[in-house]
Amino acid sequence: MNPSIRFASLVALIAFAAPALADPLQATLYKNPQCGCCEGYAAYLRDNGFNVDVKPTNDLLEISREAGVPENMQGCHTMFIDGYVVDGHVPVNIVRKLLKERPPIAGITLPGMPMGSPGMAGTKTEPFVIYTVPKDGKAPEVYTTE
Repeated sequence: MNPSIRFASLVALIAFAAPALADPLQATLYKNPQCGCCEGYAAYLRDNGFNVDVKPTNDLLEISREAGVPENMQGCHTMFIDGYVVDGHVPVNIVRKLLKERPPIAGITLPGMPMGSPGMAGTKTEPFVIYTVPKDGKAPEVYTTE
């Protein structure tokens, strides 16, 4: 076979197969400008195939509240991804579970800044409890633990 035809066939095969590769998930993460662990979480997401746009803000409390996250359930940062809010240092496998299951909620949250969670220093000392952020104003419920 002519090398030019072989090359053209290879290029066509690659072009045909490229759409089958998963596009990175697009996320927007709002964080306090002085917070370093949020940058660590964004790097963790990127390392796991997410495309993350980090937006420093001094209005994080208001952004979380407007997304429906109760003040006592807020994490360190607020991320929006594919129609959901993800508050705090939620592990990527739980974010992927949310996006796969597509429950009728506003999102999920891992309150506080648990040691050993993605982006945080230290060793995990207890299970992470991830809660729902309901759309209907009801109280959050446990979504899953890890």
